[in-house]
Amino acid sequence: MKYLQPLLLLMLLSPNLQAQSNPLAAFENLINRTWSAEGQWSDGSTFKQEVYYEYSLDQKIVLAKSKGFIDEQQTEFGPRNHGIRKYDEKSKTLRFWEFDAFGGLTEGTVQVDGKNILYQYEYEDALITDFWEYIDEDTYHFKVGNYEDGSWKKLYLETQFKAPSMVS
Repeated sequence: MKYLQPLLLLMLLSPNLQAQSNPLAAFENLINRTWSAEGQWSDGSTFKQEVYYEYSLDQKIVLAKSKGFIDEQQTEFGPRNHGIRKYDEKSKTLRFWEFDAFGGLTEGTVQVDGKNILYQYEYEDALITDFWEYIDEDTYHFKVGNYEDGSWKKLYLETQFKAPSMVS
């Protein structure tokens, strides 16, 4: 009995310890769910996206499979991006790569602030930030723009990603 309490405590704490030691833990709420958003870009064009996240390679990477408009007229909706999020041991940073249906590649860094996730990357000679601000387990406030020194210099898109409520 005297050994049972420490063993029980260790069993209860071990998932929390694993989450803290897993650099991809910030994505846990997104995993195995489809996140949907609609909005309008600052140039007036329509934004519509669905993203499904899953772990792969023994939870060493996160895969993001996105659907969006795959034509310039924004009439055809289909597979648009396949993304990878991975902790880079060499640089000790979270990194991402997004391969799109048009043959392009966007890559950059991922920063985590609590449950918030910030992607930063170069696009047309500008530093762009995609900001997933955690609202609750089913909602993220989403912004795309130029984010520098803790403030938004310019916003290109602001909307929300939502997923169906998780069943407990």
